[in-house]
Amino acid sequence: MLIRIQCCGLAVMLVLMYFYKSQKKLKLGTGRAYWQMFCTTFVSIALDIVSCMAIINMSVLPKIVVAIVCKTYLVSLMTMAVFMLSYVCSELYPVKAEFIRVMKLYFIAGTVCYALIYAAPISFFYDAEKQQLYTYGPSVLTTYAFAFMAIVLTVWKLATSWKKMSKSRRDAVLIGILIIFAAVVVQFINNSILLVGFASSISMVVSFIKLENPGYNIDTRTGLFNQNAFNLYATQLYENKNDFAIIDIVYDLSVSTNIKVDETLIEVMNYLSTLPNVLAFKSIGSEVFILTEDSASSELLLEKMRRRFAEGWGRDYDVVVKPYWIYVPDPHIAKNTFELVNLLRYVRQNSTELSETHLAVVDEALAAKLGEEKEISELIISALNDDRVEVYYQPIYSTKERIFTAAEALVRIRGEDGNIIPPGRFVKIAESNGLILKLGETVFRKVCEFICDNDLRSIGLRYIEVNLSVIQCGCENLADDYIRIMEQYNISSDMINFEITESASLDTKSVMLHNMQKLLDFGVNFSLDDFGTGQSNLNYIIDMPVEIVKFDREMTNAYFENSKAKYIMDAAMDMIHGMDLDIVSEGVETKEQLQIIEQLNISYVQGFYFSKPLPAREFLSFISERNLQ
Repeated sequence: MLIRIQCCGLAVMLVLMYFYKSQKKLKLGTGRAYWQMFCTTFVSIALDIVSCMAIINMSVLPKIVVAIVCKTYLVSLMTMAVFMLSYVCSELYPVKAEFIRVMKLYFIAGTVCYALIYAAPISFFYDAEKQQLYTYGPSVLTTYAFAFMAIVLTVWKLATSWKKMSKSRRDAVLIGILIIFAAVVVQFINNSILLVGFASSISMVVSFIKLENPGYNIDTRTGLFNQNAFNLYATQLYENKNDFAIIDIVYDLSVSTNIKVDETLIEVMNYLSTLPNVLAFKSIGSEVFILTEDSASSELLLEKMRRRFAEGWGRDYDVVVKPYWIYVPDPHIAKNTFELVNLLRYVRQNSTELSETHLAVVDEALAAKLGEEKEISELIISALNDDRVEVYYQPIYSTKERIFTAAEALVRIRGEDGNIIPPGRFVKIAESNGLILKLGETVFRKVCEFICDNDLRSIGLRYIEVNLSVIQCGCENLADDYIRIMEQYNISSDMINFEITESASLDTKSVMLHNMQKLLDFGVNFSLDDFGTGQSNLNYIIDMPVEIVKFDREMTNAYFENSKAKYIMDAAMDMIHGMDLDIVSEGVETKEQLQIIEQLNISYVQGFYFSKPLPAREFLSFISERNLQ
């Protein structure tokens, strides 16, 4: 059985073909390259068998026929090597036009090789008794030479583009090359051992197992394509600048009515998977991405799906599922797939339209906002890493003692260009992405260092106010961490006054009270910041162990501009004074405002009338000049 090894290789290829073709697949460039390589390998193994049969029967066949058959097999080997190179290039050159341009050069070189193979002489050997047969001569040597060059070129491509390729593809190609190269070496040394065809089939199995199994892109529960498949396909569309549209369906079956979750999930997913000209991808959690390359009719598709969901599900259409819909008619408002997914996540978390109408249309303005937030986030991270976070101090004036007795610490970031970036640009973004924890700790360390390095009491200052954000208030380790920092700098705890916001005390009340009690026991004090904004309620003052209430700048201004606000603020001041708490009025900007504030028996004043926030050295000079006159 001279062809038994080739027949085994062909059988392996047929089994592999069944598994590959029986699963649904995306039209990915790498997948097309794999299938081309697969088909070439299959044909090559089949031609190997045919050429062996031709040599066995060369006594009855014209010599020219045997030669053509054998040379065609050699050409298929060369083609297989070229398509292996094409498989590597499919990831290195994801843009289709660029890939075609590069591969044209390789196929031109391959065509030259084909001409030389067909032109060069070829000889045959067959020994029926020893069951040996092989070909030799210039045509065979030409094939070996060009195939070796193609393999070397493939390895060179891998080596020079190592970081551009995924690890799985690198491993698959390298293992495949080693298997085929070992078989070529063995067959070159001993022509009668025909291993190349079988080795090629094993190489295809390796690529299938490592990378090209379509099942890797399928969500097993829903049968839809998975998130990885979406990333691959959307990236391909971006790189080739193809038009497409995205509809993000965010559902929660657990809150739907009359529902059997598994049955409804299957029914909904079956509907989505059968939509014409549409690809459905199951994302993480309760979310499905609908992708259509027919962007012109994507809005009609959205309306069609919304009507279908409104009809209900189940046998009697009594199962109600009300998903949120995020529609992106032009995903190119994002630069790539990563930005697109982040944009969708941002809309899910922040869009008021989505919460009110269950539908949000994502436009360029929203994408620009996300881009700005990303830029600011990177700025915060670089500022933290490069020690460009600074603390400015705004003096707080005592109306009774007529000196400055405290200051509020305010965070600033210095850009790489040396300019100061105000907190209005970055604080909310830092809160939304969690960077506020590191930022807040950095500010507190700098404040403690400032207190440690300067004798503030000698110039009349009794404490520094430090803001605690909503996110910090919800951190269970806040008190322990901040106590540790104060102990590290060996500062007196009564030199610190933490400002908490009303929203913080509402959203994270139990954790906040736990942290507050620990810090109070350590000796720090608290102020209620921004009273008069958000969810104002005197119960906050009753519930929170604070000693100072700070009137927000808007509330202070309203007192001078709105008669109704004046009555409200008068009543609030009476109750706060009745609880024996001090008041700080922020936003005082004129001498007239200061005089009225003093008549209202407000203890402390803060605002531009006295000073804007100052860097540490300027602040110390300012306080020394005014308090020590």
